[in-house]
Amino acid sequence: MKNSEARLSLVGAGPGDSELITLKAVKALETADVILYDALANEALLAYAPETAMKIFVGKSAGMHYRQQKEINRMIVNYAVSCGHVVRLKGGDPYVFGRGHEELEYAEKHGIPTTYIPGISSAMAVPGLQGIPLTKRGVNESFWVVTGTLKDHSTARDLYFAAQSSATVVILMGVKKLPEIVSLFKEYRGEDEAICLIQNGSKTNERSLRGALHNILSLQEEAKLAAPAIIVIGQVVREKLLAEIQQKELAWVT
Repeated sequence: MKNSEARLSLVGAGPGDSELITLKAVKALETADVILYDALANEALLAYAPETAMKIFVGKSAGMHYRQQKEINRMIVNYAVSCGHVVRLKGGDPYVFGRGHEELEYAEKHGIPTTYIPGISSAMAVPGLQGIPLTKRGVNESFWVVTGTLKDHSTARDLYFAAQSSATVVILMGVKKLPEIVSLFKEYRGEDEAICLIQNGSKTNERSLRGALHNILSLQEEAKLAAPAIIVIGQVVREKLLAEIQQKELAWVT
């Protein structure tokens, strides 16, 4: 028998900083009976939930799947039916390479009412927190957000089109493919194109690495910077550095 309170809230947890979450998301957590949360969702957010709420980790990370997707889908429905309000807490925004819509569709097919609550995507927030504007007048006209690795572990085809554009390119889940990505972008943009790697974006243990396509692999090897991280490629990566140089020059003049 279906619980009359059965429902699913698909909630974006933001890029990692526990303060970068929406008020609507907090309200959903406050009324949760069950929370199914991912590896990239800050566990500090669980404090918003009632003490009686079940809090279940179902995270997936590179090479390690604690729960398979089909199992997570079934858990959403089963807990909604048996317990009531399920909050599916996913890092960033659930609709940006988060498979959130698949989970929402599965719940709806089983008669579970659903709500989507957007989150701040790491693809946009993390570069900005590093002083990198994804677009800037006179520098670029657009930005691409591309996954670096497909389900079968191959390199995404869209990267080939992105490399041929003048856009800023933000690559998620691509650190393991960095040598291939660097080689591809060198072919179309030259070895001096700017690139930045940002690990654990927006968190207290955030690390970043800036360079050019010709030296980023050696810099990464030295810094031991690994996943979870995003890659940003494009001239906008130089904007913070240029601003710092201009400030120093202005200070010298005055």
